[in-house]
Amino acid sequence: MKKHSARVAPLSACNSPVLTLTKVEGEDRPRENVVGTTDLQTAAGQTGAETSSNRRWLHCCIRVTTVQVQKALWGVAMVICVCSSWAGSTQLAKLTFKKFDAPFTLTWFATTWNCLFFPLYYVGHLCKNPERQTPRQRIRECCKFFGDDGLSPRVFFTKVAPFGLLWILTNYLYLQALRKINTTDVSALFCCNKAFVFLLSWIVLRDRFMGVRIVAAILAIAGIVMMTYADGFHSHSVIGITLVVASASMSALYKVLFKMVLGSAKFGEAALFLSIVGSANFVFLSIVPIILYFTHVEYFGSPENIPWAYLCGVAGLLFAFNILVNFGIAITYPTLISLGIVLSVPVNAMVDFYTCDIHFNTVRLIAVFIICLGFLMLLLPEDWDQWIIQLSTKLRKRDEPAEGSGEAGAGTTLGWRGRSRASTYAR
Repeated sequence: MKKHSARVAPLSACNSPVLTLTKVEGEDRPRENVVGTTDLQTAAGQTGAETSSNRRWLHCCIRVTTVQVQKALWGVAMVICVCSSWAGSTQLAKLTFKKFDAPFTLTWFATTWNCLFFPLYYVGHLCKNPERQTPRQRIRECCKFFGDDGLSPRVFFTKVAPFGLLWILTNYLYLQALRKINTTDVSALFCCNKAFVFLLSWIVLRDRFMGVRIVAAILAIAGIVMMTYADGFHSHSVIGITLVVASASMSALYKVLFKMVLGSAKFGEAALFLSIVGSANFVFLSIVPIILYFTHVEYFGSPENIPWAYLCGVAGLLFAFNILVNFGIAITYPTLISLGIVLSVPVNAMVDFYTCDIHFNTVRLIAVFIICLGFLMLLLPEDWDQWIIQLSTKLRKRDEPAEGSGEAGAGTTLGWRGRSRASTYAR
């Protein structure tokens, strides 16, 4: 398994990518040496050196704080964009099915847009990297991710094609679920993806066991059961819930298998991989929508009646969502990106409340709440308990100096009075 400095596991849907992009910028700083011939000059030189050191330290602190503030501000913008793109694509897909009831054709059309990933990445590469490479050179370098032989036919059918099928299944099952149940339930249930990722990575990848994540997984499963109970176990809602849970499972399987088979990928490698998935979808699966059309499984009348604006809107929003989720980590924290995904649930709920005849009973609200709570619990870092211990320790130490400072102040006052009396007696 390969290791890289920047890591991303590209995923079409609810995904918190594990990606670290480290950019170290060197800064040459002049050193100042002060040489004096007298004791006064030496003392002045030492004072100047301390002042210069303090200034450099202050400048470094300000710079670090500025970087953190910038990442936080970018994170706020990223949360809004991720939430808007994911909720917007879900709502627009729901509206599209009223005029174009062809979920697989919509899945094929949206997946084909993945071909644009590598061209967009290459344009950014030309703008940022001083050592400009030709597209062929860049593709050859990124193909090393698949092994020493590059992207051979054997590698394609064993390491790329299975992930393309999982990508198609994830999106197709999600869109099928939208035809059965409302967008609020679909977006909330799909957040169980994080719990499934944890369970699979714990079993398959032997990741670290964490009690809080087990609790989160239990909450996710309990939310699925309560969501089913909210509609009275009707066949229509049970089928929709089963479809979205299957979609979340395919999404989790995609991510875990990607980590196990391919390891980690840099930005260029991930962009090339997603473009290959989109190209393979266009080449090998273009015949499927045609077959579904002529067999009247997904019959939408004349091609002139196709709502291209809706189709392009859904595909564009999904494409933007995948860009933000897989590559947004370059400018902000991954936790904020995942937060944008879970915030799409209340956004969809508000839209459904004003546009659909949805009944938010107590059971449904509790189910949505505990699923979102489990999602947020899965975002906790592995050493979150140590952070709490350190924070409590700092708070205790902050109170102790306050008491000690009072005693020290009293001792200082007595000492000052004693010295003043001694000086008076000396007189």
